[in-house]
Amino acid sequence: RFCLPLVLASLPTMAAGEEIVPALQDSWGDFWLFRFFVNAAGYASIVVPGFLLIQYFKRRNYLETGRGICFPVIKSCVFGSEVKSVHQEDGSLPPRAEPPESSTARQVFKLLFCAAGLQASYLTWGVLQERVMTRTYGATETEPGEKFKDSQFLVFMNRILAFTVAGLYCALTKQPRHGAPMYKYSFASLSNILSSWCQYEALKYISFPTQVLAKASKVIPVMMMGKLVSRKSYEYWEYLTAALISVGVSMFLLSSAPNRHMSTVTTFSGIILLAGYIIFDSFTSNWQDALFAYKMSPVQMMFGVNVFSCLFTVGSLLEQGALLESVRFMSRHSEFMAHAVLLSVCSACGQLFIFYTINQFGAAVFTIIMTLRQAFAILLSCLIYGHTVTVVGGLGVAVVFMALFLRVYARSRMKKRSKKLPPSETPVQKV
Repeated sequence: RFCLPLVLASLPTMAAGEEIVPALQDSWGDFWLFRFFVNAAGYASIVVPGFLLIQYFKRRNYLETGRGICFPVIKSCVFGSEVKSVHQEDGSLPPRAEPPESSTARQVFKLLFCAAGLQASYLTWGVLQERVMTRTYGATETEPGEKFKDSQFLVFMNRILAFTVAGLYCALTKQPRHGAPMYKYSFASLSNILSSWCQYEALKYISFPTQVLAKASKVIPVMMMGKLVSRKSYEYWEYLTAALISVGVSMFLLSSAPNRHMSTVTTFSGIILLAGYIIFDSFTSNWQDALFAYKMSPVQMMFGVNVFSCLFTVGSLLEQGALLESVRFMSRHSEFMAHAVLLSVCSACGQLFIFYTINQFGAAVFTIIMTLRQAFAILLSCLIYGHTVTVVGGLGVAVVFMALFLRVYARSRMKKRSKKLPPSETPVQKV
């Protein structure tokens, strides 16, 4: 019976080296896999009763027989207010919320606006994320300080602010009539929580360049998840350009820091966490893309997802007794409080841009923008700190932009061809 704790404790062992921030656990119970199952158990304590209630109301045909003061709430949560705007048997998504007469210049401006907002939000967020998860707080000449360990609390902080911002925006502005059953947001919410948790935890076991490299190859997993979740069809050039973008960014990231040294050693635990992050994140963006079939606004999407995110995280934290412990850590270290608040602000702004970008351009375009963010981060570092760009790195940048131009050209050709098709023919649905 002591074998499992011994194996779990041995996996995340870190090697000694320059500027290493130890990630050793105080006990095997601090290992990420144990915490993952504890968190999952907390989420299950909410998901399982909710699932049983939904099945109960559907079996009872509550939409036809229900009465009383709770009927509107149950109807909204379980059945929704209206049917989807596309046929249920058709796996395609409706056209984007873009007027057909929209000019190319307007589309380009929207794309640039989305890209700039995502870059500003998540470049700042990335810097803060690494600071919070890899450095100590309260260090003095005599005291080594202490590290913050609970990634789930950071996820909760991010989601509670995003929930507040989206709720206020929906209350103060006119929004489309909401038709989606509320429970459908829980799928994207749960995968979003798990992807964020994996991303925070991964920094304890792998180097930051390794994590960046993994993020740079997310385009193909997102497209694969799109086929599974939304049954989308892709052209061959979409697969080709996605592969070229991943290869180009990877070349640039690997060659732009020839003098780099690993601050931590890549471990099996880190690889598993990165794989979990990519899988959960790919599902999240594609499920959100599919939910836009209900003609909701991006802010309504943000509100719905974060309602469940707050519910899941606060429930799990309370069950573990970790909420008060994290609050006490925040009260001891005002610097951590400032970092956590700013991290939440960047996350909330980033989510607004995420939902707007997915609604306008789709999950794959959003992933391309976020992939390019990695290259921009390295390029900014080169400009500020004087790092040189190697020939291989320059070739990688050329490959990325060549792939982007090829993608834009191919999409424009496909749109022109679809306009010439007879009404009876339906072109392949694009993301």
